Amino acid sequence: MTSTSVDAAGSATDAETLVATTARAAREAQRALAGVNRERKDAALHAMADALTARADSILAANAEDLERARAAGMKPGLVDRLALTEERVGAIAASLREIAALPDPVGEIVDGQTLPNGLRVRRVRVPLGVVGMIYEARPNVTVDVAALTLKSGNAVVLRGGSAAANTNAAIITVLRDALTAADLPADLVTTIDPAGRAGANALMHARGLIDVLVPRGGAGLIRTVVEESSVPVIETGSGNCHVYVDAGADLAAAVEIIVNAKTQRVGVCNAAETLLVHRAAAAAYLPAAAAALWERGVTLHADAAARACLEEQAAAEGYTDLLTEATEADWDTEYGSLDLAVRVVDTIDDAIAHITTYSTGHTEAILSQDVAAVDQFVSQVDSAAIMVNASTRFTDGGQLGLGAELGISTQKLHARGPMGLAALTTTKWIVEGRGHVRP
Repeated sequence: MTSTSVDAAGSATDAETLVATTARAAREAQRALAGVNRERKDAALHAMADALTARADSILAANAEDLERARAAGMKPGLVDRLALTEERVGAIAASLREIAALPDPVGEIVDGQTLPNGLRVRRVRVPLGVVGMIYEARPNVTVDVAALTLKSGNAVVLRGGSAAANTNAAIITVLRDALTAADLPADLVTTIDPAGRAGANALMHARGLIDVLVPRGGAGLIRTVVEESSVPVIETGSGNCHVYVDAGADLAAAVEIIVNAKTQRVGVCNAAETLLVHRAAAAAYLPAAAAALWERGVTLHADAAARACLEEQAAAEGYTDLLTEATEADWDTEYGSLDLAVRVVDTIDDAIAHITTYSTGHTEAILSQDVAAVDQFVSQVDSAAIMVNASTRFTDGGQLGLGAELGISTQKLHARGPMGLAALTTTKWIVEGRGHVRP
């Protein structure tokens, strides 16, 4: 790693130099990885997992410094939770490395192939993308997830992790690089440009030819900036304005449990529910039960007129009037990342789908229903990266869906969509074998 550094407002020239130097080192490391078999990559992943748990104390000490700064700066509780590490969370991150090691190696996988009538043998195989750039916010687990996924898929990564997690990321990256060296692999498979601050992020966005693909992961503002300003090809991950629709045919007890889990299990993540839509025929039965469970957990309901009419008397009787407010147009567009939930009563499933079509960010939507026709209509007509049927939106996660971890959740439609695991970090190469063939 280069020792060049600039502060957050440092010179663009210095940042460009750091990014170029770092990206070239990553490129050399990635090329050296080309001949490395799965066994060596998996051994390195296990070494990284062992190192994380062995050096958890130093990582947690660094994280404590970041948390202290975040709270002093008034960071929202949901975002503080996303930044926070505990011994259990470090253990879970290490476990995800072992899960990735157990997954098949995508590199060299034959996607399809055939022998043509003229005798040419054609096959399409998976190959690494190359050098992946990652710009993300205060999510220390992402540092490890991305490093593991890029290593297993034969790539190198250049990280820009954001100032809020600066100490934590620095500690984690040191551990990972040391583990790579101990495993006799290039440390520069995992690199960072964090010392260059915001100028480094800007330089990374314009490092076309040095970075093969750039992935932003964070809030809507960060993603929009990277998508609009980057000259490097971008895989767009999306913010999560996720919806839960309760159909007239839902199971009441299951629906309440799913709604509470989708909203409150962890509020600062992109797959948490932000809007609850309830069919008018189900509102009288479902809304009071759901509201009681949500209010008990401190959730403020931003409700439309029909929903408030169902809930105002109950809120007054139970002492939750401060947790029931009038919804505005802005609420339907909001990814809260907090204990807030927009609530709307809809007349039909068509109205629910129309609302989602208007306001969704294309991340995850759920339908709670026992009506097969309603489920089929919702699944076929809602155009989001993930659709949950009688399940919490919180399952849109690479670890939960068998990918070991995820690079992010793509809401675009080119190359990758939904949780991005190992396969999403590859492209394909055509291999054509002949026996002296020439084109007539």
